[in-house]
Amino acid sequence: MSDNVRPLRRPPIRQQTIVRSDRAHTFEVFVRDLGSWWPTRPHSLGQDRVTAVTFERRLGGRVFETWSDGTEVEWGEVIAWQPPERFAMTWTILPAVTEVELSFTELAPSLTRVALEHRGWERLTEEQLAAATSVPGGYSAGWKSILEIFARTVEAAAADPRDGENSR
Repeated sequence: MSDNVRPLRRPPIRQQTIVRSDRAHTFEVFVRDLGSWWPTRPHSLGQDRVTAVTFERRLGGRVFETWSDGTEVEWGEVIAWQPPERFAMTWTILPAVTEVELSFTELAPSLTRVALEHRGWERLTEEQLAAATSVPGGYSAGWKSILEIFARTVEAAAADPRDGENSR
């Protein structure tokens, strides 16, 4: 390879949503209640076998799904942990490890912007990238859908005065 050739750079996927809830609550619902709102069908490896999704809330913590037979399948590891501002994790579901980062920005007392960046796509070969994005819209559409479901969940929980009583 000549010195003039640069490796292929694939841009990160970026998605965001605005949530009508304060930043701390929004962050908490994402990590604490991940298993209750995450759409495991179609966004998991175990699909209808998934009984739980766990986010270990610490640097080095695992994020994983648990199947009905007890099998645990890792999604990644927490590599940045700054509640309630942001977290980042490796994303090990793909053939090469990528990274997902979420930031939570307070826009007003009960208004939070949640921004997602999924980066590291250059680590995949062309074939791996094609397979990973074979669903219409690929990961970009998937993350958009997930953030929409998340926003609805947070807003419903914020409106429920019993939210704190029923938390896990």
